[in-house]
Amino acid sequence: MQPAHRHRVVVIGGGFGGLRVVKALRRSEVDVTLVDRRNFHLFQPLTYQVATGSLSPSDVTYPLRALFGSAPNVDVLLATVTGVDLQGRRVLLETGGAPGSPAELAYDTLVVATGSSYSYFGHEEWREVAGEVKSLESAIAVRSRVLSAFERAEASKDAGERVAELTFVVVGGGPTGVEIAGQIGELAQDMLRHDFSRIHPGDARILLVEMADRILPGFPSSLSVKAARSLRALGVTPTVGRRVVVIDAAGATLEASDQSHERVPARTVIWAAGVHASELAAQLGEASGAEVDHAGRVTVCADLTLPGHPEVLALGDMVRVRDRHGAVLDLPGVAPVAIQQGAYAARAIKRRLHGQSQRPFRYLSKGNLATIGRGRAVAHLGLIRLSGLPAWFIWLGVHIWYLIGYQNRLVVMLRWSASFLSHGRNQGSRIISDLDHRADAGPKG
Repeated sequence: MQPAHRHRVVVIGGGFGGLRVVKALRRSEVDVTLVDRRNFHLFQPLTYQVATGSLSPSDVTYPLRALFGSAPNVDVLLATVTGVDLQGRRVLLETGGAPGSPAELAYDTLVVATGSSYSYFGHEEWREVAGEVKSLESAIAVRSRVLSAFERAEASKDAGERVAELTFVVVGGGPTGVEIAGQIGELAQDMLRHDFSRIHPGDARILLVEMADRILPGFPSSLSVKAARSLRALGVTPTVGRRVVVIDAAGATLEASDQSHERVPARTVIWAAGVHASELAAQLGEASGAEVDHAGRVTVCADLTLPGHPEVLALGDMVRVRDRHGAVLDLPGVAPVAIQQGAYAARAIKRRLHGQSQRPFRYLSKGNLATIGRGRAVAHLGLIRLSGLPAWFIWLGVHIWYLIGYQNRLVVMLRWSASFLSHGRNQGSRIISDLDHRADAGPKG
């Protein structure tokens, strides 16, 4: 007879949700394997600061093995998941052909937290010309695009071309778009103002394009107004009630509600609009018969399990969750949701091992935050609405708290403090290297 094995938990994805599951299960009476195609955790809420030169890539990443090296029941595997065999309870892997590497992993419980990528609303050709900050590689590529635009404007003798190089279009007026646009404005008006002899970076034109009638539509309208005012102070023009209908290497075309069009010559377009769930979500939906929505999110039960497969839990912004009455909960695709779901999934696994049931998942919203620039932010914390410096300090504290690794927290805190006091910026993060250009030419997302 084969010896009985301990309960095997496979966690796919080293983002906020997957990380929280593994951290809660380390040193438990289970064997955990964390699978990710990257060997690091990325603090995605701050990738836009890598893209604008505020932070270095190492400030927002942390090696997965360094997190769990001392946990005797956790194994970390660098691999790409190509599929899941629900009936055979196997995860299918692609490890790059390394000799002896596993082609599959057996599991007793599977946790899937593979996140999402940006959706270009059926215009995949835009992905090649519009930068994004969803991944570390794409953030580095955007940094190259932004900094190179100023360099090309400095070198150009053509006035029209210089204007196009100094025009930046940010698509999407949610928190990410607001934060990127504000950072570019701060970079142009403050950090680069003495760096060039032929151009004035402060003359840069920065358009923040949003389909809704105001930016930050998920915030109270009063905070949207204050955020727009702060953006204008940084040279950003909120362009609301418009949608992008064309993006190419020469710029973007905007369409208003009256069907009129405006062509914007711009050499840098940055995408911060809708998202689409990872391909694994659709695969799970097809294999289980679970509903998949237009954004590719698979619908899971109230306890985050896949319908018909209680041994599979899925979480984060790749899923929609039904409540105990069958209604679909409209949860935002933000880190706190994934973190709370990860903690819930770990508790559910532990309770199952002891024959105990688990109550349905319930998300506790702690509010919304968005920063515009140094000393500028908005915060919606239940009945409390803040803007300006108080909101900015809250934003700083929350992001420092959730950063992984004490060294990263200390370094980021010091960088932000130095930037606030001296109006400086991490000079090493403003270097355009060969790595930037290779990242710019590589796959996005």
